[in-house]
Amino acid sequence: MNVLDVSRTPETFDAAGPAPAAPAVREVRHEYSRAFPALLGQLGVSLLVSTYQAGKVVAVGTHQGELTLTYHNFERAMGLAVRPDCLAVGARAQVWYLRSAPDLAARVEPPGRHDACYLTRSSHFTGEVQAHELAWAGEGEGDELWLVNTAFSCLCTLDGRHSFVPRWRPPFVTGLAAEDRCHLNGLAMEDGRPRYVTALGETDTPQGWRPNKVTGGCLIDVPTGRTVARGFAMPHSPRVHRGRVWLLNSGAGHLVTVDPGSGRVETVTELPGYARGLAVYDRFGFVGLSKIRETSTFGGMPIADRRPDLKCGVGVVDLTTGRLAAHLEFVTGVEEIFDVQVMSGTRCPVLSGPYAGLDGAAPIWTVPAPA
Repeated sequence: MNVLDVSRTPETFDAAGPAPAAPAVREVRHEYSRAFPALLGQLGVSLLVSTYQAGKVVAVGTHQGELTLTYHNFERAMGLAVRPDCLAVGARAQVWYLRSAPDLAARVEPPGRHDACYLTRSSHFTGEVQAHELAWAGEGEGDELWLVNTAFSCLCTLDGRHSFVPRWRPPFVTGLAAEDRCHLNGLAMEDGRPRYVTALGETDTPQGWRPNKVTGGCLIDVPTGRTVARGFAMPHSPRVHRGRVWLLNSGAGHLVTVDPGSGRVETVTELPGYARGLAVYDRFGFVGLSKIRETSTFGGMPIADRRPDLKCGVGVVDLTTGRLAAHLEFVTGVEEIFDVQVMSGTRCPVLSGPYAGLDGAAPIWTVPAPA
């Protein structure tokens, strides 16, 4: 493979939201505990973080013990899915695919910093389905990508002919319509298959979840369609890890565990932000934290009482103790985190997004080697 240009300037970026024309530049400043890069280095991982309103995917890594952040424009970046050969990014009306190019990583400026490289290669136009979470059904080429299709209240996959392929919906949702009937939003995979989903209500009318959003949230078992736990305030991001079910009771700012058999909920810790986006790795949970907007959506939420103290960033929770072990905070420029994913075995990835010019980066072209 020939590389025609691999230069970039990752320190230059904007945060006003992506568009084909250059947006106005806003300053994004961040702070972090010294334990944060040390922990990433100890685990040998990096993070991808989507910022929703700011329209960014942030690659968070380490190099020589220091934290590195690069910002990449994706219009209304939401759900993320990671596997070694491909990243998927859910955006406003499409899903972008970034393919691994490991042979280029060491050659991207500054040389020697990066140990993984992902180049945008294609996208699938879904229309505005509000793809809240994405998950690969496996680790290899050809494995299906599952989407939480919030607008149509279903789980779906993609093919080359259709906007999306509906695969499952909660039993209380009686039809397929772009009405956000229950605000289906989170997906937990187990053994390569969808296992649990979260929704903000067990409702079957257009945006029927809104009147009871403070206590109407639920966790649903996908294979049976049974609701296994109720009473959550805007739950998100269910995960199965080491035989336990974890999720974010976002409207309360809590990380909790759920016993699917009894429906019993135990609070692991209270977090300093609206919790949305959870990646579990080893004994740690990487939790996306957001400030909350002054809108009716968050009216009555328990976390609204803590509005002045809420932070935006990533908190790292020791799952064995519930202690906040490290944190990354966006002080200016970003107020909402949507998803967080761990990239295992990668310390400092470099991404070439669909709008490299807006990222402050020179584009990377690759062509076949000469015959």
